[in-house]
Parts: sequence; C-alpha cells; structure tokens
Amino acid sequence: MEVLHNAHRIVIKVGSSLVADSGGVVHRAWMRSLAEDIAAFHARGKQVILVSSGAVALGRGVLGLGTGILGLEEKQAAAACGQIALMEAWQGCLAHHRLKAAQLLLTIDVSEQRRRYLNARNTLETLLERGVVPVINENDTIATAELRVGDNDRLAARVAQMAGADVLVLLSDVDGLYTADPSKNEGATHLEVIETIDEAVREMAGIARSALSSGGMQTKIEAAEIATRNGCHTIITRGMDPHPLKRLEEGARHSWFVAGTTPHGARKAWIAGTLKPKGEVTVDAGAEKALLSGNSLLPVGVYEISGEFERGDAVLIRSTTGRMLAKGLSAYGSDDARKIMGKNSKQTEALLGYKGRDALVHRDDMVLL
Repeated sequence: MEVLHNAHRIVIKVGSSLVADSGGVVHRAWMRSLAEDIAAFHARGKQVILVSSGAVALGRGVLGLGTGILGLEEKQAAAACGQIALMEAWQGCLAHHRLKAAQLLLTIDVSEQRRRYLNARNTLETLLERGVVPVINENDTIATAELRVGDNDRLAARVAQMAGADVLVLLSDVDGLYTADPSKNEGATHLEVIETIDEAVREMAGIARSALSSGGMQTKIEAAEIATRNGCHTIITRGMDPHPLKRLEEGARHSWFVAGTTPHGARKAWIAGTLKPKGEVTVDAGAEKALLSGNSLLPVGVYEISGEFERGDAVLIRSTTGRMLAKGLSAYGSDDARKIMGKNSKQTEALLGYKGRDALVHRDDMVLL
C-alpha cells in the first residue's frame, strides 16, 4: 500500500448499499468508522474527497417508495428528500472528528462545459486548501437521462481527474476484480495488480448484484480507465466492514489498477496534445526567460494578445521574435487579459473589479514547446 501511503489527494467512492439498507435506514455506525479513517488521513496531511451515493436509497424510506424500480420523477423526488439525510449523516460523522463537510452536487455537463468545470475545480481546490472534506453526489434531482453520468463510480473518476487526485478508492461489496464472477464460479481467481485495462479485463467484469446499486464491476472498470488515463491509481476493495481504509492500509484484499503517469504529467499531456488554441499571447524578453526557467506567465510580461478566448481556453505563447514558447490555459478571457497586460499583478483587482489570479497562465497549466 505504498501508493496509498504516499498519496496526497485521495478520492473515496461510497456506494448506496454501504450507506443504507433496503428500507432506507442509515448505516451510521459504518459511516462513523469511515469518518474516523478519513480523520486519520487528515492527521497525516492527506486531502480527501468523498463521493457518496445514498440519496435515492434514503429518500425511498422517507417517501415510502419500497424497493422496486423507480420512475424518473420518483427517483428525483427520492433524491431531493434523501440528499438532506445523507448530508446530515456525513456532516455529523465528520464533525465528531472536528472535520468540516461541504456538499457539491454535479452533473455530467460540469466536466464537458469548460467554464462550469473550472468553477467546480476551483471550488474543490479552495475547500481542500482549507481542510474541508467535499462530499459529492450526482445531482439526481435535476439531471435528465441526457445529463446523467450514469453512476457514482464514473462520477468519482471524473472528480479524481478534475481534482488531480493521486488515488481513487472504490469501496464495493466485493474485494476486487476476479477472472470470473466469484459468486457463480468457484474457480475464479482474484487479480491484485492490473497494469493495463484491455478487452480481456473488461470481459471479466460482472453485473451489479445489489438492489441498491446502479453500477457493478463493469462501471468500476470504466471508472478505473478514466482515472488511470489521467494519472490516478485506482483501488477496488471491499467496503462492507468497519474501517475500510484502515483495513486497506493493513493489507485487506484489493485490486490495484496502475496509472502509467502522474496527474501532473497527464494534465501536461492533455494540454499539449488535445486542446486547440483559441488565441495567442506575445511576451517580452523578461517573460520569455522566466517561462523557460519554469515560471508562470504574469500579466506584466505580456506584450500583445490576439484572438478571442474565454477563461480556461488554451492559448499559444510566443516571443516578440515569433518563437513558439509554450501552450497553456489562460486564467482570464481575452477582454480582461487585454486590460491587465503589461500591468503588475497587484493592479488586477483595481483594473477588473474583482480579485483574479496573479498569473495570466500558471506554470501548472502550461507546457513548454
């Protein structure tokens, strides 16, 4: 468990069946044990994001909907009622260890619309910097079929990508990936380390067995693909017993999906190879020297801006001689960038009317060409 021990930022995904029973009764003792594990992580300087299902399961009990299949409106109504109970439970469990909780409800368009993605990412960063535990769920109350991520396994993977997490832990009702469904095949072999997710691995995934779960091993494999592609190691382990994180660190059986790069490296590769530049920024000699030394691009070093772009769009950075220097994500739209170019960062708030970032393009959001 060296990877988990060394991880700084960890996303923990908790399924509905871990949070509540089929009658909508909260598994509060189990939740307290996980909160204690999270507090132990915090005491060691780790940051934790919790992606928790359970709102619909808890809402079923509130509305007396039973355990059958729900229509969209019934599910959304259950989520609206259950989300209150879910957050109350997590807030209480975390507060017992002097940890603050924050609620974030997300839909898939957060990861697909650049501005919403940046807002969500910045909110996460701010909460984590202040020692808060973000508790995230899909916004079932407003999400239509077209706007659904589909399950919280994939949502957790997208959150891990957004947050630049080192490890994603999927707490499940099974202790990892087997060569076949172990409940049906006694000869199924447990796989501890998976270095590559290929078609053979995908075929090993079974289907959901829990009446409360919308996912299954297949969605966990898909989540692992998303996370590992973005530099985040993924662990699937049994979460039913108390203190699942402590047990994991003590050697509980699990499946570990290996990321081939780091979150930082994956982000750099994404900026360099995927994003299409929307504009160009020309910098002076001082800024050129600073960039080549690994520093951020400050507004004072900007000589000219061309093109129209929004905050978070990719821009090319050139020298006054036309040399291509870097590609990065602008912290400002082109209109605001023109207002602050050539100016000291301390003047930004006075010029724009709001307090923005010191850098026009931060070094973490930039790759040299």
